[in-house]
Amino acid sequence: MSSAATAPPSEPSVLCPVPDVLAFLTGRWTVDRTLTDLATGSAGTYHGTAEFRADGDGSGCLLHVEDGELDWNGTVNRAGRTLRLLPGPDGTTEVTFADGRPFHDLDLRTGLWHTRHPCGADLYDGTFTVVSPDEWRVRWRTAGPAKEHVQHSVYRRQGSGGADA
Repeated sequence: MSSAATAPPSEPSVLCPVPDVLAFLTGRWTVDRTLTDLATGSAGTYHGTAEFRADGDGSGCLLHVEDGELDWNGTVNRAGRTLRLLPGPDGTTEVTFADGRPFHDLDLRTGLWHTRHPCGADLYDGTFTVVSPDEWRVRWRTAGPAKEHVQHSVYRRQGSGGADA
């Protein structure tokens, strides 16, 4: 993995509407992420996989499990996270942290979604963009006294024309 952060992808000119978030996300994806600390100029990259699978508790929820490597200023470490996606009645979802704390809502019916998550005194602004049936992107901008970060993530469905990790 290279320690040089790559430029974030340009915004697509065409959006891909998603009538049902959980149906769209189910499966395995590769994840490529650039991270920048705007206060210090430090940068990093993350490469890994994301699996969206049934929670197994009969609730209809999906688990979003990421696993990969984070290269931060030349130091590489294993990194991952788990989120839960709870189905909404209209193809939308509520995203929570693994311990059940609320994170954000997600509505991809137009192919574009903006959301916000307060975390202490910091504020996370997220933009989700669906580019195709096999690719979606997330941009998080975090601002506050503890963090000044930008993250750009690209998710590509595995098994869709060479996107396998």
